[in-house]
Amino acid sequence: MTLADLCLPLMVLLTIGALVPAKWAGRHDYDNSRPRDPGFYTAGFRARSQWAHQNSYESLPFFFAAVILAEMRAAPQGTVNALAIAFVVARAGYIAAYWFDRPTLRSVVWAVALLCNLAIFFLPLAG
Repeated sequence: MTLADLCLPLMVLLTIGALVPAKWAGRHDYDNSRPRDPGFYTAGFRARSQWAHQNSYESLPFFFAAVILAEMRAAPQGTVNALAIAFVVARAGYIAAYWFDRPTLRSVVWAVALLCNLAIFFLPLAG
């Protein structure tokens, strides 16, 4: 198993983890029998946490496909690993920028993550 492979479940955990602080901060209002209640995710931190969570889920399919295809096509594994780690770090930064309401930084970090993902996807062409 490669480092890039390990980044796949790590991204799933990071995506789920985007909601943890909102649920913890609102634990007195949170109803686990209605985990998707839109009323819980009101404006502010809770809403931003949900948006970060949703966007992270949207990023997963392309990341998974890029890593799997790059490895299937024998792209240089060290480069795939480095780019996958950079993607995970950028996505963690993206979530943090969402939490702390830094929209410009969030957009920049989103673009960095996208570029990492595109680089992984097209890496087999360079070889």
